[in-house]
Amino acid sequence: MKKTLLLWPLLALTACGPSETNSTSVSSSLTPSASDPTSEVGGSTEHSVLVAYYSATGTTEKIAGYIHDGIDSDLFEIVPVDPYTSEDLDYYSGGRCDQENADDSIRPEIVGEIEGMDSYDVIFLGYPIWYGKAPKIIWTFLESYDFSSKVIIPFCTSGSSGISASVSNIQALVPDSTMVEEGRRFSGSSGAAEVVRWAEGQLAAI
Repeated sequence: MKKTLLLWPLLALTACGPSETNSTSVSSSLTPSASDPTSEVGGSTEHSVLVAYYSATGTTEKIAGYIHDGIDSDLFEIVPVDPYTSEDLDYYSGGRCDQENADDSIRPEIVGEIEGMDSYDVIFLGYPIWYGKAPKIIWTFLESYDFSSKVIIPFCTSGSSGISASVSNIQALVPDSTMVEEGRRFSGSSGAAEVVRWAEGQLAAI
């Protein structure tokens, strides 16, 4: 059954990162859609799949939606408690995103949490590329759960920057996870068929 994880705020905390959208402790709720988040690829292998993503401008959200619609999975949007403004996303202006990029200790807080994370064995993790890396809110997400027994499949969106540096960052943050090292970069013009074909291939290779 495909499900979208909806966030119901319980507490208000604080946050901080540039390019595609909120941090506190909140519970999440499941909205049923069709069936369990179990993907069967090639008729033999089943996986419990979560598509988690952060999107500031909507581009990564679109790609995550293609994956969610194309394979049986749950969908979780990583939302900062303190939303990013257009001024925050203005690169090299000395603003919020520049400050976060320069300070590896910053962890923007996230609205909500995933209940039952242990039930997933495959995580498609999406984000925009900021300064050649994943936004710091992705670091917050990765440090919030135990990924030691999970496969993380990263995907990113950018105009031209590659994904390799961000994958290295992720590997350093969750060294005990199984990482699909190459990941995949998509442009804003990538279509659903291309994205789903890639996602299905990743699952088939596990």
